Amino acid sequence: MPKQRRRLTGLFLICSLQAQALVIAPINGGIAAVTLPDSDSRPQVSYLGHRVLVSGHAPHWRAIVGIPLDRPAGVEHLEESSPIVQSIAFTIEHKAYPEQHITLSNQHMVDPTPTQLLRIHRELKEETADFALFDGQEPSLSIDHLPVTATALDSAFGLRRFFNGEERAPHSGLDLKAQEGQMVTTPLPGRVVLGRELYFNGGTVIIDHGRGLVSMYCHLSRIEVQPGQILHAGEELGRAGHSGRATGPHLHWSMSLNDVRIDPALLLSDELRLQLGLDH
Repeated sequence: MPKQRRRLTGLFLICSLQAQALVIAPINGGIAAVTLPDSDSRPQVSYLGHRVLVSGHAPHWRAIVGIPLDRPAGVEHLEESSPIVQSIAFTIEHKAYPEQHITLSNQHMVDPTPTQLLRIHRELKEETADFALFDGQEPSLSIDHLPVTATALDSAFGLRRFFNGEERAPHSGLDLKAQEGQMVTTPLPGRVVLGRELYFNGGTVIIDHGRGLVSMYCHLSRIEVQPGQILHAGEELGRAGHSGRATGPHLHWSMSLNDVRIDPALLLSDELRLQLGLDH
């Protein structure tokens, strides 16, 4: 592609993404926007074995890619399978996330019993299937209201977590300060795919927003939706609480893109990032 055309395509990409309020952060736990070869039809693209959201209009397309927290800095590759299979390279940088140490009085929330582990594995299998969904229409990538009315975080995304001194999985969402019983709403339209009590997550709702964008809301005191229910943006899904592995009332909110948990702050409007004291 000639240099002038590449510059114009890049400018189009930046302006389009800014209009959506999407923050491009090609780091572990972030989002990369990868310009694809011109095509008269929407390409089919995958990354690490999962379909990727492709946005734009013919002939200009871009892949919006969620990057796992555990990926090191370096060159990554997308696979485009239409009309011919080809590899498309892009580069990510590494971000070091801080540590968080949490003390829990219930040791079973740190080291579950064998029976509890069986339940946890069953639930994880179900969660994994829900996060891997890829259908429906292209979703909005711009969020202009939070799931709960909040002005501060309990915990940021990506923290290396230690429970009672034992390291566990990094924090895969934002913990928003909330009062017990405070209303929780969906920030984007979507279809409820899970709504029940889970061992670690407590009262949990998972919503499929389309094309690999999936959200999860945890530690709810009450669930107000059923699987299969279609929600509009701003509709109630439940009430905040501290069920599951939680030290107090708050809302754990995760966003997943191509089966990768990304920082939800990257989808927030400038006003909301400022409101929460985030520096993205």
